[in-house]
Amino acid sequence: MKHDGVYALLAAALFGASTPIAKILLGKEAPVLLAGLLYMGSGLGLGLIRLIRDRGWKSPQLPAGEWPWLLGAVLFGGVLGPIALLMGLQQTTGATASLLLNLEAVLTALIAWLIFKESADKRLVLGMAVIVMGSLTLSWPAQPEATAQGVDLGLHFGLGPVLIGLACLCWAIDNNLTRKVSSSDALFIAGVKGWVAGSVNSLLALSLGLEWPAWPVVVSTLLLGLLGYGLSLVFFVLALRGLGTARTGAYFSTAPFLGALISVLWMGDSTSGVFWGAALLMALGVWLHLSERHEHPHHHEALTHLHGHRHDEHHQHDHDFPWDGSEPHVHPHAHEEVTHQHPHYPDIHHRHTH
Repeated sequence: MKHDGVYALLAAALFGASTPIAKILLGKEAPVLLAGLLYMGSGLGLGLIRLIRDRGWKSPQLPAGEWPWLLGAVLFGGVLGPIALLMGLQQTTGATASLLLNLEAVLTALIAWLIFKESADKRLVLGMAVIVMGSLTLSWPAQPEATAQGVDLGLHFGLGPVLIGLACLCWAIDNNLTRKVSSSDALFIAGVKGWVAGSVNSLLALSLGLEWPAWPVVVSTLLLGLLGYGLSLVFFVLALRGLGTARTGAYFSTAPFLGALISVLWMGDSTSGVFWGAALLMALGVWLHLSERHEHPHHHEALTHLHGHRHDEHHQHDHDFPWDGSEPHVHPHAHEEVTHQHPHYPDIHHRHTH
């Protein structure tokens, strides 16, 4: 698995950490405008980082066949998902919304397994179930506290919950489509999503006549968006490259717990037995995934693609250009047809059926 699990957990940690901070900013900005500025911070920041890294504008060299996958991911994840969520939140209680947002991890895995035929074994499915149980436990308010605050714990399946469920479905589709382009430049992929989602939500905020907050608040929101939405998505794409969609989605579903933990350590929020019970469930689920061993004879078709790589067992090729021996390096390269056996995950080189 190398660093792929670390990438997934970093993505979850950055996104989870952004949630309690975003709650503070909600007191100064309307939700639609906040969403627009967060995504815009992602697009602007990642675009700038990419310009500095490449010393100017360079083509992303995205293969022609991958553009439809990226545009589909941007449509579902950057446009339809945020709009459905904002519309649903207007007609849904906070408790119900928190519970329903856990559908994203489940739907992501189901689409990966049933439609894209990603490999799944009993250990992986059990790990996903345990992580989701932990997330549900963390999301569900304690009954006495909820009653005192007048929170309705029932799931009322009106239009609001349906729209939030639709948002989760959009993001699940987005996750699976993004996997199809995960071998390409992660900064470009995440930056495009940030630009589109930021533009859509910002234009929606302006159309509603919302006023812009003070510039210090705007700058703080843009920076938070770069870290919690931009860099988080970059790590998510890198994890997709090595782990596949279902496994990455499972790790990322620990974000609510990580956000709550930061609230406890930094903001002094109180904890309960429910909190630590959820922590144990999520830790067990992550361990089940980390300890997974998937091995069988498998066949690689001949393939030519572009991504950062080292000269490992899947990358034994010569170069037709001067190379200084640095690792990893990026260039178009070809894989010869081969059949062999070793432990593997559904990464960009092992997307075979079983």
